[in-house]
Amino acid sequence: MLNHIQSKLNLCITDVSAVIGGDINKVYRLQGDGSCYLLKVNDRYNYPNMFAREQEGLCAIGKTNTISVPDVILKGEVDNESYLVLEWINAGSGNALSSSKLGTEIARMHKNSDAQFGFYTDNYMGSLHQSNKRHGSWTQFFVEERLQPMVKMAVNKKELNQSDVRKFDELYKKLPGLFTEEPPALLHGDLWGGNYLIDVEGKPYLIDPAVCYGNREFDIAMTTLFGGFDRAFYEAYNAEFPFQNGWQQRLQLWNLYPLLVHVNLFGGMYAKQVRDNLSVFV
Repeated sequence: MLNHIQSKLNLCITDVSAVIGGDINKVYRLQGDGSCYLLKVNDRYNYPNMFAREQEGLCAIGKTNTISVPDVILKGEVDNESYLVLEWINAGSGNALSSSKLGTEIARMHKNSDAQFGFYTDNYMGSLHQSNKRHGSWTQFFVEERLQPMVKMAVNKKELNQSDVRKFDELYKKLPGLFTEEPPALLHGDLWGGNYLIDVEGKPYLIDPAVCYGNREFDIAMTTLFGGFDRAFYEAYNAEFPFQNGWQQRLQLWNLYPLLVHVNLFGGMYAKQVRDNLSVFV
């Protein structure tokens, strides 16, 4: 593969080092001819078109001109593997100023809308297929393209039971009364603390998107799931694009989806978290 990439980029690769942190892909830092790149590699048959979907997500965010994403340098397939070469971002340490900038820029990204909820293609959430069929309301989209497929998968894996299914059915009926519909917002879709970078100059970047047009509170909820976002982030976001009343009471509602994804990927304690969140609303 390295010979293939060298040929495509007309580049002499002088150093390859593994990058820690990727759960799904093998990730490497490539160095050569005075430049650095990030290389992601995966099985082309187990995860078909994963990197094409990632490129589309990065492109959708980049076109908003609101927040930076790494440039896609090269994408392709060699033998049984697919690969993606991205611009290398020299990561720095964040501070209150960069956190505020991140909040402001994500709020501006969320102001980009579409006629319907969903996206023009399906993609991935982690290593799981994510359906983005378009719907006229967030309620329909969240239930039919987010919760129901993950609940079905979790039941098939025997991580959830029929009692859980009945509670989700109750939630689906209550959902329209739990929030106020807004126009679809362009979402990153997997906005936890590991999916943004602050470079050495304090500039925020979004990485590893799972984009769709959805309710912006979905992204905000995910920022609270595993930490990594401070008070300056939320204050800056709210100043740019004020939260709806009661947004904090809905965090556990929207986080049902990423928790269900974790149930299906890792099982264990995540099923209890799903039930705890569900019990708040039904």
